[in-house]
Amino acid sequence: MRLVVPVLLSFFVMSFVDLVGIGKDRVAGDLGLSDFILGLIPFAAFIWFFILSVPVGIIQARFGKKLMLNIGMGITGIGLLIPYFFYTFGTVITGFALLGIGNTIVQVSANPLLVDVVPGRRASSYLSFSQFIKAIGSMIAAPLAAVFASRFGDWKLLFLIFGVVSMLSVVWLGTVKVEETITTEKKASLASAFKLLGNSYILMMVLSIFLVVGIDVGFNYFSGRFLAARFSIDEVTAQSGRSIYFLGRMLGTFAGAIILTRLASSKGFLYSALLSIISIALILLVPSKAAAWALVFIIGLGVANIFPLVFSLTIQRYPDRGNEISGLMMMAISGGALIPPIMGLVSDSLGVTMGMGVLLLCAGYLLIVSWIIIRKKIITV
Repeated sequence: MRLVVPVLLSFFVMSFVDLVGIGKDRVAGDLGLSDFILGLIPFAAFIWFFILSVPVGIIQARFGKKLMLNIGMGITGIGLLIPYFFYTFGTVITGFALLGIGNTIVQVSANPLLVDVVPGRRASSYLSFSQFIKAIGSMIAAPLAAVFASRFGDWKLLFLIFGVVSMLSVVWLGTVKVEETITTEKKASLASAFKLLGNSYILMMVLSIFLVVGIDVGFNYFSGRFLAARFSIDEVTAQSGRSIYFLGRMLGTFAGAIILTRLASSKGFLYSALLSIISIALILLVPSKAAAWALVFIIGLGVANIFPLVFSLTIQRYPDRGNEISGLMMMAISGGALIPPIMGLVSDSLGVTMGMGVLLLCAGYLLIVSWIIIRKKIITV
């Protein structure tokens, strides 16, 4: 446990990238910017997954996972502290860009390092528990920001607290000695990874990751604005909707871990996509506030398992290309950079409900892909 706990804490730090949602809402109130301009906040954070994922993996193979994880958490801490001490839209964008860079490194390094510090037979259970740790950080951000705003008059204390936690995590992990597993497997490269996009099945699944992350970040980014405008909920209460979403996502992950021991992954993907598209469609249509809150939770349930299902279905089909596929899947997390600005642009032009409707299109693609997999109408190269 002396080695496991500081590594698990890095998953709490990993959750800090979900501050893009509460950051967008609070900056909107402070600076009065358009939805499109505010969409640059998640763009600044998530574009780095596309740029850095494979290069970080290559560097990590040379210098070690622990060092890279500490570098990632350190950059995350700096990214959080900058907008706390110097608060302008420019410093917010800079801070979230650094948060995205740090989070990319953390995501690439934390999972394999956790596997190194736990007994092999318990690796899967600890990886599941790590997602619970990550979900805690995602859930508490909005309530903490509300408490800091009402009690101390400064929601940005959230940046300070999380920034300090990041730096303390660096110090703690730096004090422990980790025996890392050395792999002789051929490492992924940009060339080998992008070449796989010529395979129609892999391309289809990478786009699925791109869009499910887009749904996740887009809902996190836009739900507060949508709930306030669509159901006349006060802004502070509406912003807490993302915590209900993350609760649904957390419980969905646990339920999925149990259900998927008896249910085929392909069917799990289909049912998750179906639940996602139905719940997103309903929240655009229902007039009831109570129903809307329930649907926020259900959307979290629906989205929860799609990422790991798509990942596992792709790796299982091409197990000998695991490195390249992993790099592509990590790069596809950059969907969180593109979907929110599109939602903002649509919202500015056609209204908030239509902005949220972008997520319906994303969910529609996922449903189509899951149906194709079930029907086995797949063309591979």
